[in-house]
Amino acid sequence: MRIDQTLLEQRKIKVCPVVTRTTDEGREILVFRHPLAGIQLVKGTLEKEEELADAAKRELFEESGLELQSQPTFLQCWHSEHDNQVWYFFDCNIEVAAERWAHFTQDGGGHHFQFFWHPMQSPPSKDWHPVFQRALKELRNWFSVE
Repeated sequence: MRIDQTLLEQRKIKVCPVVTRTTDEGREILVFRHPLAGIQLVKGTLEKEEELADAAKRELFEESGLELQSQPTFLQCWHSEHDNQVWYFFDCNIEVAAERWAHFTQDGGGHHFQFFWHPMQSPPSKDWHPVFQRALKELRNWFSVE
């Protein structure tokens, strides 16, 4: 996959490891509440000399504590219209038994992220950061969730 080197230098290339599960009620997506910035998907910056899939695995572990054993599958590239960022979505096939959990991350000097499952067919609440509302819409289209 070709990466725009200017955007990479500007730290505008983002990876978004997507974890979903299917329940009796339909598909759910893993999200978290950031203590300062609302409800979000796991997302982070591609580092220089790093492969996109490796960055997705790293970000998933750093932000959630989940360690992906297999390679994630590329889903799509999305121009977020937020700060000139280009996001690369990866499907991460991982079994997660917990309904909710907290994870401490070093992100931004250290935060506790509260993870939970969001039904993909449900619209995001006002607690969602706007760019993540748009990202969820994009993923709903990808997964054909009405």
